[in-house]
Amino acid sequence: GPCRRQNLSGKVTALLEKISRALTRKPKLVVLVAVLLLIPSVLGAAMTRINYDILSYLPQDLDSAKGEALLEDPFHMAATTMLIVEGMPPAYTHQLQKEVEQVPGVSNAIWLSSLVGIQIPEEMLPEDIRDIFFSGDATMMIVQYEQPGASETTMKSIEQVRSLCNKNCFLAGFSVFIKDTKDLISKEMPLYVVMAAVLSIIAMCVTMESWLLPVALMLSIGLAILYNFGSNILLGEISFITQAIAAVLQLGVTMDYSIFLYHRYVEEAPHYEDRRDAMAVSIVAAFKSLSGSSLTTIAGFLALCFMRLTLGRDLGLVMAKGVVLGVATVVLVLPAILLLMDGPIRRYRHPALAPNMGRLNAFIVRHRHFFVALFFLLFFPAVYSNNHTQVYYKLDQSLPQDMPSIVSTDKLKDEFNMASSHFIVMRDDISRARMKELEEAIDEIPGITSVVAYDKLISGTIPDFFIPDEIKDLCKQDGYQMMMVNSEYVTASDAVSQQLSQLSALVKSYDPEAYITGEAAMTDDLITVSDSDFKLTNYLSIIAILILVAFTFRSISIPILLVSTIELAIFINQGIPYFSGTVIAFVAPTVIGCVQLGATVDYAILMTTRFQEELQKGKDRKEAIQIAATSSDISIITSALVFFCSTLGVALISTMDIVSSICLMLSRGAVISALVSIFILPSVLVVFEPIIARTSLWWRTPKPPKAPQNPQPGKQALSSAGKH
Repeated sequence: GPCRRQNLSGKVTALLEKISRALTRKPKLVVLVAVLLLIPSVLGAAMTRINYDILSYLPQDLDSAKGEALLEDPFHMAATTMLIVEGMPPAYTHQLQKEVEQVPGVSNAIWLSSLVGIQIPEEMLPEDIRDIFFSGDATMMIVQYEQPGASETTMKSIEQVRSLCNKNCFLAGFSVFIKDTKDLISKEMPLYVVMAAVLSIIAMCVTMESWLLPVALMLSIGLAILYNFGSNILLGEISFITQAIAAVLQLGVTMDYSIFLYHRYVEEAPHYEDRRDAMAVSIVAAFKSLSGSSLTTIAGFLALCFMRLTLGRDLGLVMAKGVVLGVATVVLVLPAILLLMDGPIRRYRHPALAPNMGRLNAFIVRHRHFFVALFFLLFFPAVYSNNHTQVYYKLDQSLPQDMPSIVSTDKLKDEFNMASSHFIVMRDDISRARMKELEEAIDEIPGITSVVAYDKLISGTIPDFFIPDEIKDLCKQDGYQMMMVNSEYVTASDAVSQQLSQLSALVKSYDPEAYITGEAAMTDDLITVSDSDFKLTNYLSIIAILILVAFTFRSISIPILLVSTIELAIFINQGIPYFSGTVIAFVAPTVIGCVQLGATVDYAILMTTRFQEELQKGKDRKEAIQIAATSSDISIITSALVFFCSTLGVALISTMDIVSSICLMLSRGAVISALVSIFILPSVLVVFEPIIARTSLWWRTPKPPKAPQNPQPGKQALSSAGKH
């Protein structure tokens, strides 16, 4: 048992030493291979499809998702837009309708002339039809597309329909909103990356002693980000939220790995004549340390994969992969970059901001009982405000309000009293009398403004042979019939939620197999699903990280102390919107909970590891924590500063609230976690140290070696190899 395990770890170390030696001997070749790998990465990134429809991530077993699938096939109505024409003569709208029908990807454009011909005067029309298609001097056309709402084809069709319209036309609907989101992200995405890179380099220039070192580290992270985006092609597609924040997150989360490797190299360099040997030893040390500390971050991201809303899996997989590629790049490529740039990095030095934290830490240790009391007291307001922060689910709330799709949606609401539309798909063998009864009952539900159904469009005054096929096809297909119910209540409101449950109960009493779908119905499901998801992912990430920390320190009490310290920082972060009265995007708390815990628990692990080392050297606990805190603080400050800067830039420039609010909370979270780690954690560790000692294996005394070993064989082998 023990010997075999010892042999295994010895073999792994020997293999690592072999690889690290090979890497440091041929730095130019390593960099060349790394650059050549960019070719498939850039191609892969370009070929990865981006999904702009958040609602498509709903679990497929929900009624709204099943209904949406039926709208797509057989009805070709999954993408339905409303075209409002204001103050133009009927002849213009009639001509426009003909042109819109010719657009590739448009399956149908329904207006008055499709139903009754243009020659019938408006006042002679049945009231139901008039209410649907007219309001004052505005008229509405329903445009349907062959492909789903978020598909490339539909996006292109919407672009063309818009180009046919004059300034008096307004195109509204969820697909148009998706199209505008896509255009906005495509425009802003490069700015996010540039802003994050520039601010991170500035942050590193302040805390590091060389002007060129941040550039070297940034090159390595840049490679890792491109490899990550290139390998997304293996997933088929990623969501626009993942696309917008993954690069910035990866930069913020994995930059400490690069800094750690460099610090280790600087520490080892004086002990070796050949700096390549120093780098080889640093690679082995960095790999052992990073493979452990990156696990907590990966666990935080993988917790997102257990959400029923598969948007979580999308972000979780991309980010976990990003961390793995980040560590791989730091260990395999960064050493070569640093060796090639070693001369210039040392030449262009400057004094760095290096505050002496010794006095502050002495003060913290003296007043440790006050800080521990503060730790417990802060929990009450933090948990309360965290639980009472308001979130929104209405997706267009997260976009600039002057966007064409949002202006058009407002017109639809004001002129046709249509704030949302529900689509009902049911069997078509229900008698006309029963259907009429159902339609009248639907009209009675509070907030319903109009019902578009076969019987309504085909009123008794129009003989049957006049009925065009497209009207029949619009409402009836493959044994199903479809109704469109317009509501004056906005999506994601309590009123619409109540309306949907009344509507559902009514429709299912006529056809138990009926489905209600549409943006409002799907968003209503989104609210239910993401609420349970939020709790699940939080518990999972906490449990996973508790287990990892317990395993790292062989302790019961340390994981509880470290995780509760970082959880306090998370509660404070998520509670701030409650005090400032801000409403945040629904995905923000889920992402923050997992990411901030996974990324910043490393600060706590770093300090605790050093605290244990000093205790094992025989120091008393007060002295040990002071040394541990003073040596860890600069690393924590540098890491938090880079994380803060990389995410803050995006928060400041993004006009999409869903992206900017996530990034703002991440940047604030990095600072809060750092402050909690610097001020509260040392006091917690020193006060609870007697309990830690009783509940941890080999806490104050190192684990005895299992078999006699030569002192540091790795170092000797490497230095002798360097002399040959």
